[in-house]
Amino acid sequence: MTQMIVEQSPLPPEISQRMPVAPKPRRPLIRTWQAAGLTVVLVICLVGGLWWLRSHEFRGILLQSPEPAADFALTASTGSVAHLSDFRGKVVLLFFGYTACVDVCPLRLAELMQTMNLLGKKAENVQVLFVTIDPLHDTTERLRRYVTAFDPAFLGMTGSPAAINAITTQFGVFYDQPATTGSQAIGHTSTVTVIDKAGYVRLIFPSGLPPEEMAEDLSYLVGR
Repeated sequence: MTQMIVEQSPLPPEISQRMPVAPKPRRPLIRTWQAAGLTVVLVICLVGGLWWLRSHEFRGILLQSPEPAADFALTASTGSVAHLSDFRGKVVLLFFGYTACVDVCPLRLAELMQTMNLLGKKAENVQVLFVTIDPLHDTTERLRRYVTAFDPAFLGMTGSPAAINAITTQFGVFYDQPATTGSQAIGHTSTVTVIDKAGYVRLIFPSGLPPEEMAEDLSYLVGR
């Protein structure tokens, strides 16, 4: 008996277009590796972000000043009157001493000079102010010669004994009253007060802090 083979005719185009398309085979292994790779990238980004956001470990003594430092006005070694607020936008290093000092002052100013050198370009955003505690002998010209011998950008400042007393009291600086005549060693605080760009007292650099560590703190306060 002969078997007849009936050839089926193809479906009309309008029907075949509506037929569902069979899904492509999934690749679970590839997708697993893609997910793992994305996770690694996210972890790296998170760790990197936390690294940039970590708080700076200050080398100086950190202070939490609730208000900006009170403004003051003294005569600068340039001969003109200068206010503390004139340096807003810069980090200010405030150091009190006198030009006849033979040990502490030249040592500290030399350390600040080294610190500025380490800062490089960022030193343009830092201002050293050397306030005399011996206004009876430290004239503006004497101050100018003294501070610029360390760095041309350093400024000396002077004023009346009453004004100096008020400012040293404000910043917690102690010193012996200088003699009215002759030369006499004046005992005084050797710390450096650091005022940030917004005018807040942020740090105290104690005696003996290396220039490298001061530069680290200042670089952070200056910013990029």
